[in-house]
Amino acid sequence: MSLVWSSSIDNLDWAELAALYRAAPLGNKTPEGLRTAFTNSMFKCFVYQDGKLVGVGRALADGVDCSYICDVALLPSHQGMGLGKQIVAKLVSLSSGHKKIILYAVPGKEPFYKKFGFKRMSSAMAIFENQGDALERGYVNET
Repeated sequence: MSLVWSSSIDNLDWAELAALYRAAPLGNKTPEGLRTAFTNSMFKCFVYQDGKLVGVGRALADGVDCSYICDVALLPSHQGMGLGKQIVAKLVSLSSGHKKIILYAVPGKEPFYKKFGFKRMSSAMAIFENQGDALERGYVNET
């Protein structure tokens, strides 16, 4: 499999990126929202095969204290091949030098991220736009 890696949003097809997130499946993200999120992210990873976007990830970072890895997604056809590991490893490497690297994951995927040295935080908290949905899907709990 011949892959091309990029960190550039120049010439990125935002609709194709939105379609990748739907297919992954990581939700219905609008092209406009993704443009804002990726433009404001310090680190970006795009993986193409034959000109088609097949994998992606990003990290919000301040350059010193905290880097937050999020939105790692692969087309279903490219899952289970180690590509997700490569994307996360690249983002962790780019984030080195920060005092902490935080990662937000889909519930149930924690064992995958533990392989990179991530540990469950005991003090993390969140406010979601839809708290009921976040509770139902296992992202937060009542305690």
